[in-house]
Amino acid sequence: MLVDATAVPADRGGVGRYVDGLIAALGAVGANMAVVCQRSDAERFGRMAPEATIVAGPAAIAHRPARLAWEQTSLPLVAQQVAAEVVHSPHYTMPLRAGRPVVVTIHDATFFTQPEMIPAVKGPFFRSATKTALHRAARCIVPSKATRDELVRVLAADSTRIDVAYHGVDREIFHVPSEDEVARVQARLGLRGVPYIAFLGTLEPRKNVPGLIQGWVQAVTNRAEPPALVLAGGTGWDDAIDAATLSVPSHLRVIRPGYLRFTDLRGFLGGAVVVAYPSHGEGFGLPVLEAMACGTAVLTTPRLSLPEVGGDAVAYTEADPDSIATNLAALLDDDARRQSLADAGVARAREFTWATSAEAHLAAYARAVNG
Repeated sequence: MLVDATAVPADRGGVGRYVDGLIAALGAVGANMAVVCQRSDAERFGRMAPEATIVAGPAAIAHRPARLAWEQTSLPLVAQQVAAEVVHSPHYTMPLRAGRPVVVTIHDATFFTQPEMIPAVKGPFFRSATKTALHRAARCIVPSKATRDELVRVLAADSTRIDVAYHGVDREIFHVPSEDEVARVQARLGLRGVPYIAFLGTLEPRKNVPGLIQGWVQAVTNRAEPPALVLAGGTGWDDAIDAATLSVPSHLRVIRPGYLRFTDLRGFLGGAVVVAYPSHGEGFGLPVLEAMACGTAVLTTPRLSLPEVGGDAVAYTEADPDSIATNLAALLDDDARRQSLADAGVARAREFTWATSAEAHLAAYARAVNG
């Protein structure tokens, strides 16, 4: 198979971690695989899958318009050159004339179900790409049953052509951190000895960060030692975050460090009192799984795929600030429950492996080839 990794962003993020985890797991089982990628990623993927054929794309495809044009005109030629039986496009878009079956990963359906939370330019593009994939791809892969069910409900998609492949978690990166790793991250954040609530993700409307800020203020404002709130991740398009931050009382601390170094993530997640992820809905919810693997109690919402990931190993809240405040305060006041959730989260995270995900992908590739 040929995996098209050219859409992976430089910051990796959720899409990057998905593609990295998948390619490494496919390589580990000796899959007959070629990977086409950005030039800057060629060495990285070569280390992940030493037996794979790595094809570096032209420098121009670092820019999205050029990459999309290349996907249509040149990706089929790459597939022909490496004699691929099937092409996997892991981020919504696909070549329309690949000359062989194409499998497409659709990460979520919120472009249709929550259009008000998507930028005006981005929404139509991904809605069109999703519809095209559902109609033109041999198979579509989704990361949760909830995403599959939403595509069927909203777009009348054919469920028999959609395969569910849960994401995994990289245990070399995401595991319970050492005290030194936690201390190092706290020092970099200027939080030596100060407890904090952690959020990790793109600061976009769907993540409900303003609701989190408001709920956190309610939960901690009258505490003798209120935990800080650290909002880590890339800047998105949610202007309400700035307004919510400005309304925070002066004795409370909100920290927005932007992207954290990949090697600091386990110390950041594992060092938090609680990881809060009160999203309005996810296709999977990788930050929840990664926080569970790092041994921290997680507070999230029971929406879409999140219960598939968290099960009984996380705490749940509705997305409004009052509910977040009530449930966050309850966790902060209950050390035993936080420890119980942390232990349960580590155990449940072990059920999500990239090896299992790779098996599901290989089965989807086989179905695509065999019709």
